[in-house]
Amino acid sequence: MVEHLEDHASRWISAEYEHARKLVGTKLVITNAGRFCGQLSRIVGEGACFRESILELAGRLYQRPEKVIVLDPRAAQRLEPHEAAEAEAIVVGGILGDHPPRGRTWSLLTEKAARMGMRARNLGPRQLSIDGAVYVAHLVAQGTRLEDIELVENPSIEIEMGDGLVREVVLPFAYPVVNGKPLIYEKVVRLLRGGLGYEEYLASRQ
Repeated sequence: MVEHLEDHASRWISAEYEHARKLVGTKLVITNAGRFCGQLSRIVGEGACFRESILELAGRLYQRPEKVIVLDPRAAQRLEPHEAAEAEAIVVGGILGDHPPRGRTWSLLTEKAARMGMRARNLGPRQLSIDGAVYVAHLVAQGTRLEDIELVENPSIEIEMGDGLVREVVLPFAYPVVNGKPLIYEKVVRLLRGGLGYEEYLASRQ
């Protein structure tokens, strides 16, 4: 599941949620969506979006907090297949990454979750996209060890600027490699080519 941690639901983050839904199907649930639940329900389906935080959903989405795993790059321990398979919920922070990372997942979610007894785990030292993290966690829950998942760091996308000019945009994250290519959703690529990067920058600072 994804805990929405942004104060907006932009086209970029919505595209990453949409891709995550395509990757793992009905296993994807979005929590902490607040006023954006109507919008995000159109991505994950009715009944799979909750206004409340995962911290408030005991008895509905999970029974034992100690069986909930919050994924956070700052966590001291890696996610292992056996505990991922046994978890009642694995939570990815729905937050657009910063470069360099500011540790917002830790301050907004992980610290509070730990006080409830939830476990914090990481997916390795690299910062992943939301949809990439969902996909990697899904693979680990199916038995794949993190060290066996191929990642590519800082992939680039070429954007035509007109008059024959081409600009290269580098994404400062790691992406899983599938069929020899980074797992970047085609809608994200289209949004980047349409200038969405600047739109996201403005939205994150409102």
